[in-house]
Amino acid sequence: MTILTSDSNPFQSFWWGGYECTDQLNAFGNRVDFLPLTGHLQLIDEDYAAQKPFNIGTVREGIRWAMIEKTPYQYDFSTVQMMLDAGKRHGVQQIWDLCHFGYPDDLTPLHPMFARRFAALCRAFVDFYRSQRPDDVLIVTPINEVSFISWLGGDANGTTPYCHGQGWRVKYGLMRAYIEGSYALREADPSIRLLTTEPLISIVPPPNPWPQHRREARESHENQFQATDILCGRLCPELGGSPELLDIVGFNYYYDNQWQLHPYQKLGWNDVQMDPRWVPLHKLLRKAYQRYGRPFAITETSHPGVDRPIWWRMIADECAQVLRKGLPLQGVCIYPLIDRPDWDHTHEWHQSGLWDADLSQPGPARVLHQPSAEALLQAQAVVSAAKPPRRRVLLPQLPELL
Repeated sequence: MTILTSDSNPFQSFWWGGYECTDQLNAFGNRVDFLPLTGHLQLIDEDYAAQKPFNIGTVREGIRWAMIEKTPYQYDFSTVQMMLDAGKRHGVQQIWDLCHFGYPDDLTPLHPMFARRFAALCRAFVDFYRSQRPDDVLIVTPINEVSFISWLGGDANGTTPYCHGQGWRVKYGLMRAYIEGSYALREADPSIRLLTTEPLISIVPPPNPWPQHRREARESHENQFQATDILCGRLCPELGGSPELLDIVGFNYYYDNQWQLHPYQKLGWNDVQMDPRWVPLHKLLRKAYQRYGRPFAITETSHPGVDRPIWWRMIADECAQVLRKGLPLQGVCIYPLIDRPDWDHTHEWHQSGLWDADLSQPGPARVLHQPSAEALLQAQAVVSAAKPPRRRVLLPQLPELL
């Protein structure tokens, strides 16, 4: 049994901001680069200053692998340097994604050198970071949402390698790189904290299901854990996964993360009469915690449009229930904090952030969504009231591997 105190939480604030940092090839084969597209690179000082009144001292940022490594094994961290400097000026803690859906032009997860190149990037990043910040707590997400990007690129033809029916192969290649990269990070700096960021979903069969429907829904639901199970060595042990690589477990949760299989149909999260198959978020989090026995965080959550305030009230209530149970929920990330466009149709903006984008002004300019701002402050008060007093928390050890 591992004994933790509240001091074990490495995050500067419970509420985090996420800045969309994808640098992927989209469905049309075009490279998108969201840090400048959303204006965050240009307005990073303004963004960091604006988040302070909302008790956001921790942010998720990305280094943009495709932009860092234009030539194999040659790295340009000048943009990361600029971002680090801004973080220091504003006292903001930055969590770093090393691969957020984008790979260099000459690589895909199916390339035989993919894992080796990623591990080399990990070593180079640690060397660079520690030359700037020798004593900070460094929290890294090696590869963001392996489950999702494996499906998008391996089954849905939505990004490189633009495949159908190859989702498992893409996932296997990504997890080989994830594991080799994690060991490289730990070899370069044993103090590094590793944060996973995988979707948390619920898949259910249709009403009055056949036995086959139940079986397929159960299997599809269970597959959401494949990437994390590989990381900790439960699945595909030949890749070298180990419980020591499972540190802080992050879950990405959006309004469309629960659906019916056969036929596909989203379950409504705020219906007047709730579908009895809907599972409250606190129950999904509790089951996931029981599976892994690690401190955890909601690493992405948001809602587009006018329902944003209702979403934040729901998230607060669910988090409060988790905290009242004494479970080690260590943070919630508003993702995106600043509005973002669609990956494939970049003229369409989601209106899902705390700030909307005013495209009529350079930047684009930020426009605070006042109803969301008020709801977020109320949500923070609800969560603060639910936090248990400072005490020791007993975390179960990771269950024995079969």
